[in-house]
Amino acid sequence: MGRGLAGRGLAGRGLAGRGLAGGLLAGLLLAGAAGPALAGKADDTLVYASDSEPENLSPYHNNLREGVILARNVWDTLLYRDPKTGAHQPMLATAWTWVDPVTLDLTIRDGVTFHNGDPLTPEDVAFTFNYVLTPEAKIITKGNVDWMKSTEVTGPHGVRIHLKAPFPAALEYLSGPTPILPAAYFKKVGLDGFSKAPVGTGPYRIVSAESGKGVKMVRNDKYWPGSPAGKAKIGKLEFRIIPDGDSRMAELMTGGIDWIWRVPTDQAEQLKRDPTLTVVSAETMRVGFLQFDVLGRAVANSPLKDVRVRQAISYAIDRKAMVDNLVRGGSRVMNALCFIEQFGCTDAGVPAYPYDPAKARALLKEAGYANGFDIDLTAYRERDYAEAVIGYLRAVGIRAKLNYLRYAAMRDAMRAGKTSIGYQTWGSFSINDVSGFTGIYFRGGEEDLARDPTVIADLQAGDTSVDPAARKAKYAEALKRIGAQAYALPMFSYPSNYAFTADLDFAAQTDEVPRFYAASWKK
Repeated sequence: MGRGLAGRGLAGRGLAGRGLAGGLLAGLLLAGAAGPALAGKADDTLVYASDSEPENLSPYHNNLREGVILARNVWDTLLYRDPKTGAHQPMLATAWTWVDPVTLDLTIRDGVTFHNGDPLTPEDVAFTFNYVLTPEAKIITKGNVDWMKSTEVTGPHGVRIHLKAPFPAALEYLSGPTPILPAAYFKKVGLDGFSKAPVGTGPYRIVSAESGKGVKMVRNDKYWPGSPAGKAKIGKLEFRIIPDGDSRMAELMTGGIDWIWRVPTDQAEQLKRDPTLTVVSAETMRVGFLQFDVLGRAVANSPLKDVRVRQAISYAIDRKAMVDNLVRGGSRVMNALCFIEQFGCTDAGVPAYPYDPAKARALLKEAGYANGFDIDLTAYRERDYAEAVIGYLRAVGIRAKLNYLRYAAMRDAMRAGKTSIGYQTWGSFSINDVSGFTGIYFRGGEEDLARDPTVIADLQAGDTSVDPAARKAKYAEALKRIGAQAYALPMFSYPSNYAFTADLDFAAQTDEVPRFYAASWKK
């Protein structure tokens, strides 16, 4: 029996007794008065919902968190990072050896099959990496693979990865954003066919995908034994796209879906009163930041070309007040452009830019903008955060107009130099290394809006040194210069409030990867 609206209804969730404000409840129910739903323990179907849709289901052709979640549940990687210890363990590779700092040999596991029945071979590994390195592949996540030069098959079970330069973080990348694709199937159907019917080796296999609505998955009953991820405990998994936050809450409260995240703190506090729901709050690696059009490509004579203007913006925003009153849930102000607990991330020597609107006005006057100026600001999520930023800017005379877009549109506009200020967030693909954050935005790639040769050189030196102390020193220099030049303004770390049915046993991780394959129904 399903637990749709008719089956569960208000009584099913005990709404009358949980004390939600009447106006909020009425609004939620109106917003979420959707059609029939099938979800929950009785159907062995875990339905999770989020606001955004990856532009392509191929894990190399989107860089949205929702795509990362699908990738971690549908595809395996060569290595596995234990989320509790951080240790790298064998996964599709049973062993690995550094031949020298730019040559990595791996032994590929025997007995693993893709969801379509094809056996995993070293050729699949070599094809995957060699393909994503080609310009024709047009992958979105170049920063995750551009440390590789090529990959070759060395035997019935062996592959060798050639690096462009020493890259100590390689094992970390091989345990996260580098899933293995099925060579024969991908060559047969191409990217377009693969995006419609993806195939992996992971705990779940995709059975249908519909743009704008979601993705349906079932447990991979032929999943290889001994995987550190383990066989999925729940039979069916469904991802639904529900853009409106109130609608997501209403669906959760009425039993249409089982799991949501990014719940605003106020609403999360209210949901905690519902005994049929579980609410968990946890800080994540995701950091919000303002990225500036330093080169002045978006508009003629952009004020943002002047470092004093960028510094003025940095002083104008009360990030601590936003953390305390708006974000909450364990968020922290960040001063360096990375997550402070990543390897190589430090805010030592990085300007902090405390809230000082008088100083902001003085800097604007010094730069010739005593009367302020008009400018565009683009954002894609947490519209209220972006609007708070706009309010602070307006208070010092900067009249920012919000351009609210879907993520892919915003990313493309930023890369093309068509946006003056971008309200960005970045979760580093859950890579616990500063190269997964600062390097993405300031190492000279598509996301780099500053193209500072000194910063690029420091980051490249940090990425390629085999000496941990030398790496940290170079990253520190880069972070200090990024801050002094105000190329970007780090805002704060993001907490994530998860709300889900009390029937579900689910553990949130700081790397912001919901491992649904590890979730189970309570007895």
